[in-house]
Amino acid sequence: MERNGIGQPLRRREDTRLLTGRGRYTDDIDPPGCAQAVILRSPHAHARILAIRIEVAAAAPGVCVVLTGHDAAADGLGRLVTLFDVPGRDAPLFDPGRDILQTEYVRYVGDPVVLIVAETRQAAQDAAELVEIDYEPLPAVTDTAAAAEPGAPLVWPGRPDNTAVLWDSGRAEEVEDAFRAAHRTVSVSLVNNRMVANPMEPRVAIGEWDEAARRYLFHGPSQGTHRVRDNLAKHALKVPPAQLRVVSPDVGGGFGARGKLMPENALVLWAARRLSRPVKWLAGRTETFQSDPHGRDQVTRAEMALDRDAKCLGVRIRTVAGMGAYLQDMGPRVPTTGGARIMGTVYDCTAINNQVRCVFTNTVPTDAFRGAGRPETAYIMERLFDRAAEAFGIGRDEIRRRNYIRPDQLPYRNAVGNLIDSGDFAGTQAMALELADWNGFPARRAASQARGRPRGIGLGYFIEASGGLTSETARLRVTPGGRVELRVGTFSHGQGHETAFLQVVADRLGIDPSAMDFIQGDSDELPAGNGTGGSRSSQMGGVAVLRASNAVVAKARRIAAHLLEAAPEDVELESGRFRVAGTDLGLDWPRVIAAAHDPAQLPEGEAPGLDELLTYTRDTECNFPNGCHVAEVEVDPETGQVTLARYAAVDDVGNVINPLLVHGQMHGGIMTGIGQALMEEARYDPESGQFLTSTFQDYCMPRAGDGCDFQLGLNVVPTPTNDLGVKGAGEGGACGAPPAIVSAVCDALGLDHIDMPLTPEKVWRALSLRESASRLAAE
Repeated sequence: MERNGIGQPLRRREDTRLLTGRGRYTDDIDPPGCAQAVILRSPHAHARILAIRIEVAAAAPGVCVVLTGHDAAADGLGRLVTLFDVPGRDAPLFDPGRDILQTEYVRYVGDPVVLIVAETRQAAQDAAELVEIDYEPLPAVTDTAAAAEPGAPLVWPGRPDNTAVLWDSGRAEEVEDAFRAAHRTVSVSLVNNRMVANPMEPRVAIGEWDEAARRYLFHGPSQGTHRVRDNLAKHALKVPPAQLRVVSPDVGGGFGARGKLMPENALVLWAARRLSRPVKWLAGRTETFQSDPHGRDQVTRAEMALDRDAKCLGVRIRTVAGMGAYLQDMGPRVPTTGGARIMGTVYDCTAINNQVRCVFTNTVPTDAFRGAGRPETAYIMERLFDRAAEAFGIGRDEIRRRNYIRPDQLPYRNAVGNLIDSGDFAGTQAMALELADWNGFPARRAASQARGRPRGIGLGYFIEASGGLTSETARLRVTPGGRVELRVGTFSHGQGHETAFLQVVADRLGIDPSAMDFIQGDSDELPAGNGTGGSRSSQMGGVAVLRASNAVVAKARRIAAHLLEAAPEDVELESGRFRVAGTDLGLDWPRVIAAAHDPAQLPEGEAPGLDELLTYTRDTECNFPNGCHVAEVEVDPETGQVTLARYAAVDDVGNVINPLLVHGQMHGGIMTGIGQALMEEARYDPESGQFLTSTFQDYCMPRAGDGCDFQLGLNVVPTPTNDLGVKGAGEGGACGAPPAIVSAVCDALGLDHIDMPLTPEKVWRALSLRESASRLAAE
């Protein structure tokens, strides 16, 4: 095995640069003559705009221009729309579109209304206070479930019960038959709490206009420059994609929220063209809370039918999903067709009917957040199986064993027709239970009880549909000086692509990664790219890199064979040396590289250079990483504080390019899941619609001390769907941790269910109610 190749736990090569302060982020960029932009946002959750007066602000010292939505309309800027259609059961998806600046109504706290551009940020902020806007406040609705109720305030006129679309997965008759045949049924009502991605780096946007080239230049953090370019050009600027170049330098976190079709990106480009100078906008942390897309926000009622042996016969799911005030890029797709890709998860049941009502609320729009619908789907199934285990009086581990898809059933076509190609679900659970010392838990529980601390254990199994967007582009070039340049259309915002992808190249070329350069984040560097999201990078970008590497090697072998006067099929590449099989004749890479750039030394018909541009395309949209997570908690009955005492997880991500990076992704995903399960929740005041958690004083993010030592394992089951046999690794923890932790807390407290986030107050109140009920029963 190549010592720098696939399977090796190499440390991330990018970390030295980032940890020593040599990273380059968008806010580090200040083009000459750059003006500063500030956006005046709505202070109301819902209001009619009666008048906007900007004259005083426009005349303030240092102000370059003050712009409103009327100016945007006059200049022909387009409205922003959702990028995915969702078929409705009774009516098509309703997308009202979104102006980049509002002129008639505002529909959430933070809705952009006026753009102020000045010589300095302080001057722009001062001028923003001089803008006068007359608002007529209107009734608002911020509660997702309440938005679907009769009589709720309407976010958009004429939309009964605020519905954007009612989606139905089908199979309703099968499900009704299953419930009629059931020996026992169980149900659960639950909430998937609204969350904010909160990357370390706040959003920044820099727009420039080159009048001579008639071309825009945009700098900003993203998860893929080509998608930002294409969507901005098409929907906002109304220009061909070639007229816009997008550059993303280092990015401090993504989580699905980066690179969406956002008003601020269009605003800086528009202002730059009007002013003929660069324009920069930087979000503060509160502005990040109020402008970045939120995630999750679903309220669900679910039922399961089971036979006498506790085998699942059918599932009925009814969900109301909050879209916010507008439909974001993937907004309605996330809780519907996106999450439904894994409906039924790892269990042998296809009789599932899922209805999702996507509703408008007077809140920040929602979109993909780490897992994008799959954590919510897994959470529903896992809570149902916990309830079923209780109903049958059997172990939570046992009821899952009875229901897993068996190896002999693979490939398995699930409820929506996706083909689960590989997996060892019972085996992965067995590994996780052993790693967690599941059988030793009673002794640990007794020890905790002796100290007055209830202790519980829980498990959660997930399956992911990693992938999406069925093509990816890579370019591999060997320079005349012998350096290897790799460009990929994915985008690393913390995953370690610079390390992992160069391991793939090193594995094929036998060249040390220290002689390689990784280049990303510039839409001019490649003709196309689909970015990073849905844990697609290794299976799409990685395979594109592998095939581009193979193409370079194939050409290099032909050149080496020509130089060695041998047939190409007789030339082997081993440890960076080309050798004629069965002989001691060989050449090193430098000799072959020199010949590759010298037309006089090339075989007839070969073009000079070692430079391969390759687009990898496949038919299947996704594959199915999966895993079993086991959480153990202690609860302080005096305060309701939940402490994560132990945590074990075994994931199947197929073949592993770099186990160190995979473990890092598992850690990050688990911490995301801990945040959702125990502390994170974006909350609004139900009366005023004000955003109550728009600072870190009010919105609790998980820190290192909120975790514990994670015991991690891998069950390697390669997928046959791609050349590397890899599955996605980035989102599993976000899917597995919430059901495992909630299961553990319910086990500790003796409760059927408690909704996330399990804050100390919520847990304390649940304990108090349980104790009160016990006292009443005793009396």
